Amino acid sequence: MIAASIRRNHSFLKLWVGQTISEIGSRITREGIPLTAVIVLGATPAQMGILSATGAASVLLFSMAAGVIVDRVRRRPVMITADLCRAVLLTSVPILAALHLLSMIQLIFIAACAGVLTVLFDVAYQSYLPSIVGAEHLLEGNRLLSISSATAEILGPSLTGFLVQLISAPLAVLLDALSFVVSGVSVWAIRAPEPAPHSSPRTPLRREMFEGMRTILEHSALRALLWRSVTAFLSMGPMFSFYILYAIRVLHLSPSSLGITIALGGAGSLCGGLLAARVSRRFHLKPSFFASALIIGLSQLLIPLAAVLPRFALAFLCVQQLVGDCAWTIYIVNETTLRQSVAPAHLLGRVNAAMQFASRGMLPIGALAGGFLAGSIGIVNTLWLGSVGLLLSTLWLIPFIWETP
Repeated sequence: MIAASIRRNHSFLKLWVGQTISEIGSRITREGIPLTAVIVLGATPAQMGILSATGAASVLLFSMAAGVIVDRVRRRPVMITADLCRAVLLTSVPILAALHLLSMIQLIFIAACAGVLTVLFDVAYQSYLPSIVGAEHLLEGNRLLSISSATAEILGPSLTGFLVQLISAPLAVLLDALSFVVSGVSVWAIRAPEPAPHSSPRTPLRREMFEGMRTILEHSALRALLWRSVTAFLSMGPMFSFYILYAIRVLHLSPSSLGITIALGGAGSLCGGLLAARVSRRFHLKPSFFASALIIGLSQLLIPLAAVLPRFALAFLCVQQLVGDCAWTIYIVNETTLRQSVAPAHLLGRVNAAMQFASRGMLPIGALAGGFLAGSIGIVNTLWLGSVGLLLSTLWLIPFIWETP
């Protein structure tokens, strides 16, 4: 169900429709660009590793600067520009492929630029949402946007496989380019007034970049969420690096079984989006934070446990995807809402950027560390370390849970 106040908010509905379409398109590109590299360009494993790392590194390298940009100018034009630039970049893939001019260097460059623009858009829209829905409807707005992401996670991979077979991988990427045009037009159609950027004497860029981080460290709740994110996403790095390799080579799952497992993760995220507001209202913010983080950590233990009990491997991975992703979505919806509620409006872009740096930015570092550890102690032991680390990251939330309201 959608709250009546949100149903009447045409500005939010335009953003929601545009985001839903572009989220589905983004999943097509997430699979379509690697498939283009493999099928069209015959990429080597080393080239695929570089291509994968390029997109992840964009968060690590650019997120803090993106926060400064978003706080210095109005956020709506930033979102429109990011959407249209991504559309142009991705349109070049099928054109260059049709002319037989596409190369791995160009594809890596396109992936890098698209990653930077995605970071810019994500920071901008998370900072723009309070202007559209108001503080009292932030939870509902974030919940609906999480449903869009979960729906895209369910539809995107299967749709990509169908499109690649039907029209080829580069042309599948073209559909994502069109989805960004739709998103840009939807944001352009929003007429909700946006407060002017906070005017203050320009400080050095480096100082501005870290103002968001300082704001987080000075706020007890945001500080707890920050350290939990750093620990959790570093611990998840090995999973990010070789989950598919582990499932197929160690657990001997078939590709179809693995596909079902991953699809259940999308279903879990969808359930989390549907339940997030109800859970928060019933159990209040602090207990729901701790409980969802604890469930995420406990469910992650099922992944290395599958190697100990291979007879139940598929069942363990399915439960982990369904339950773990449900809890992740509830956690993220609450975290984003809290951040948007307590951060000063003129610093919200930098606060959002700092939290992206502390979460998604840690994944490539954790992935590199996981690769080194796997070579030394084996994949299964590395996954045990990562899973235990994710569970222990919940401890950062204890001071936040027990502090006086």
